[in-house]
Amino acid sequence: MALDDVLLDAEEKMIKSEQHVEHEFSGVRTGKASPALVENIQAEVYGSMMRIKELANISTPEARMIMIQPWDQGSVGPIEKAIQKANLGLNPAVQGKFIRIVLPDLSTEQREKFVKAVKAMAENGRIAIRQIRRDAIEALKKESKSGGISEDEVETAEEEVQKLTNQYIGKLDAHLAAKEKEIMKV
Repeated sequence: MALDDVLLDAEEKMIKSEQHVEHEFSGVRTGKASPALVENIQAEVYGSMMRIKELANISTPEARMIMIQPWDQGSVGPIEKAIQKANLGLNPAVQGKFIRIVLPDLSTEQREKFVKAVKAMAENGRIAIRQIRRDAIEALKKESKSGGISEDEVETAEEEVQKLTNQYIGKLDAHLAAKEKEIMKV
C-alpha cells in the first residue's frame, strides 16, 4: 500500500466517522420537531421488524409537530406502539389514517440529559477517529519495514495523519458545540 493510499484511506474513514456522529445527533431531540426522531424506530409489521421510515411518510407540518402517514392502514397501531415503547417521551395520537405527535417542552433536566447523550456520541466518534489514526500509523510502519518507504517519509506521513486526526476531531467538537447550543436553546 502506497503512502498516499494510507492517507486517503484514513481520511475517508474519518469522514465516515464524522457523518455517522452527525446522523446520530439528528436523532436526539431538541425543541424542534424532526423526522429523524422517529424514522429509525422499529415497528413489528407483517411479522417482521421494520423502521418507521420504511412504513410511512414522516413530515413536520409545524415546528413542534411530527405527522406520520402510514402507507398501509394496518400499520397504524404497530407504529403507535413502537413509538410508545421507544421511551422518547413522545405521546403519539392516532387520528384516522395519521399519527400525530406534538412535542412537549423539554425541561432543563431533560435538556441536560440529552446534552450528556450527545457528548457520549461525540466521544465515541473521537475514539473511532483515534483508532483510524492508530491503524494508519501501523500500516505506514509495516510499509517501512517491508522497504516500501523510508523512515523520513513515514515520519512525514505520520504528521499528516495527525493533522487529519486533529482536523476531524475539531469538526466533531464544532458539531457537538452546535448541537449543545440547539438543545439548550429554550
